[in-house]
Amino acid sequence: MRACVVAAVAVSVCVPASSYATVVALQASKDNTLFEEQGSYSNGAGSSLFCGETSVGAKRRSLIAFDLSSIPAGSVINSAMLTMRMSRTSTGSEIVSLHLSLADWGEGASNSNSMGGGGGTLATSEDATWTHRRFGGATWTTPGGDFRLDPSVSIGVGGTGFYQFTGSGVSADVQAWVNNPASNAGWFILGNESTNQTAKRWDSREAATVANRPVLTIDYTVPTAGSMAALLLGLGAGVGRRRMR
Repeated sequence: MRACVVAAVAVSVCVPASSYATVVALQASKDNTLFEEQGSYSNGAGSSLFCGETSVGAKRRSLIAFDLSSIPAGSVINSAMLTMRMSRTSTGSEIVSLHLSLADWGEGASNSNSMGGGGGTLATSEDATWTHRRFGGATWTTPGGDFRLDPSVSIGVGGTGFYQFTGSGVSADVQAWVNNPASNAGWFILGNESTNQTAKRWDSREAATVANRPVLTIDYTVPTAGSMAALLLGLGAGVGRRRMR
């Protein structure tokens, strides 16, 4: 008697996970300026943003935010850089910082361009002001805005021109927003508020020259789930026996 045994053979094929990097340049989705001496003033639709202190010591704080919905969920932020053009100054080099905004805010139709921009104008519905996150509605917990005290990045800003805000803190902020889109309230832009006449004027998202508008450049990686397949090849499932006489 002879027994013939046929065993099943399993072959597993695995394609490792892969990823690819992408760079996007995003225009701001909203921006605004807060004016310390006028709790009902704003400049939501104006062509300029301001930070620092005026010649009489009145503080200016800018706000800016970006829509990150085009970045797929689960993406890893490799780097992020905010580029802005500083268009006017009456002082030398001053430290300007980005601070994570801790509450959402609005941009309305207020526009103080005809008055030079720096003094603001009466806020409209939805405008952020020194006291309001949205004029006529929600207020800041602290007048002047709710933001993280530790800056995400600080740079020296001298004469007119383009400046880049980048580094691990900026990337970490963007990563947090991608991970939790509901937390994306943008940044405060703060200048030197320790002495008079340190104000800097920046081009806003409404600037007439498109190339001068703020841009957030993000380098990110999208993980792609690896495909895994298993093939079971065999001539039988088990042991076949054949008896011969």
